[in-house]
Amino acid sequence: MSLTRVVMRLGRNPDAGFPDGDDEQGYVVVAPLDGDGRLDVELWRANKAKCTVDRFSPDPDEKADGWLTHRGSHWFFHYDEEGEGPDEPVYRLGDHTLRMGDYLTIHEADGDDLTYKITETTPV
Repeated sequence: MSLTRVVMRLGRNPDAGFPDGDDEQGYVVVAPLDGDGRLDVELWRANKAKCTVDRFSPDPDEKADGWLTHRGSHWFFHYDEEGEGPDEPVYRLGDHTLRMGDYLTIHEADGDDLTYKITETTPV
């Protein structure tokens, strides 16, 4: 079990105006992963301050930073400043593996559900 830097880039979302995706938009998450590539709650509890999230975009107003957060059975991206937007739930994040090539759906602050592809994973 270890912390892993996971980079997710906007995947194909034709209905949202991104038929080819967009490598300039996405997230960098430091995640507590078990040997199977799934989020590990106990590892997260022991390393909360290190489990960060950075949202990147060419639009400076869309950038944000915060933490990977767990409440109940759900995982969220929690932002620490009001202007960065509300928490973003990741659809069934606890059920997914976070490996190269996997896809995740994130419920964006503006209400859109967008699909992201994991393009990089690096042990921290």
